Amino acid sequence: MNAAVRAESARPVYTEAVRRVLAQPHLRDLPPAGASTPVLRQHFTVGGEATRLQMLAWSDYVGRILDVPVSRAQVANGFHGELDTYVFKDLRFLDSRTDPVAQMRTAARISTDNVSDYVFHIVLDGIAETEAGPRRKSTQFIPGVLALDMCQPMLMQRPTKSRVMAFFLPRAMVDAAIPDAESLHGNVVTYNTPLTLLLREQLLTIASDLPSMSDAEAQSAVSTGAQLVLAAFGKMHHLSHTARAAARAAMLGRIKRYIRANLHARELAPEHILRGFPLARPTLYRMFETEGGLHAYIRNCRLREAADRLVGIKTMSVTQIADGLGFNCPSDFTRAFRRAYGVAPQEFRALGLEWLRDTAE
Repeated sequence: MNAAVRAESARPVYTEAVRRVLAQPHLRDLPPAGASTPVLRQHFTVGGEATRLQMLAWSDYVGRILDVPVSRAQVANGFHGELDTYVFKDLRFLDSRTDPVAQMRTAARISTDNVSDYVFHIVLDGIAETEAGPRRKSTQFIPGVLALDMCQPMLMQRPTKSRVMAFFLPRAMVDAAIPDAESLHGNVVTYNTPLTLLLREQLLTIASDLPSMSDAEAQSAVSTGAQLVLAAFGKMHHLSHTARAAARAAMLGRIKRYIRANLHARELAPEHILRGFPLARPTLYRMFETEGGLHAYIRNCRLREAADRLVGIKTMSVTQIADGLGFNCPSDFTRAFRRAYGVAPQEFRALGLEWLRDTAE
């Protein structure tokens, strides 16, 4: 039916926005070593297309790595589909929101392209039912992560509106982390252990914050999520060291985000952090050894934020900045700032634009 529908629709004439995206490299390849842009971001939507072309545009876009059947009803009634793609130096991450849709990898398709990634699907909203072989069917209405090998056939049906995230990890990365990784195809891990609950928190952070993150923050958040995914599936193979390392990285990221969000709180201290995170005090201190210690990390975050405010918010006084970042008094702030930057806050404000320009270069 897909071919018949396309024949009836003749050659689609899409908007310039869609034509431009379809004409670009499809972001399937990772950036080359030394690329000037560490993170490539692309947003694709069919919302601007004529109703009868929306599903065809979606099929053409996603069809670069998957076969997407198109029905007459989808052409007649229109289709909502949007997809955000993030390409990092060692993996790709996708976040899609769609109406009901199906997608597949057939043996014929696999034999004619060079897509060999492992893909880990997370259904945030909706339902996905995936056939990954004659005797393996996985249904994701209970939250969890589905592993798929793009070198093996599969059929995924999404019968409802859905939001699905996906980590595309290079084959070499997964094979190195998990023995017999091909056997993961069609398996699902659910959030029922401390490790997978930590994974769930990381995934929710990515889902809500990724668009607003800097490139460095996005790289760290998605890489940590990928390592937690590998660790969760690696637990099937008793890879406890990998799981511990991934859990530690995720926990460190959560604590750092908590600290940066609470720089204003004077009570921000080890005791305050320990009340919010299930860690022993020695473990917390060890996690920040490479930062010069937990106290040093908090102080440096505050001073960096102070430097940004001095330059970016000229209407804020030094006293307001010091008070808003948890310093006991302006004189304590001035002494700490001078030790860190070599000049007093007011001098830095006068020179700050030049300083920022120098660091950017």
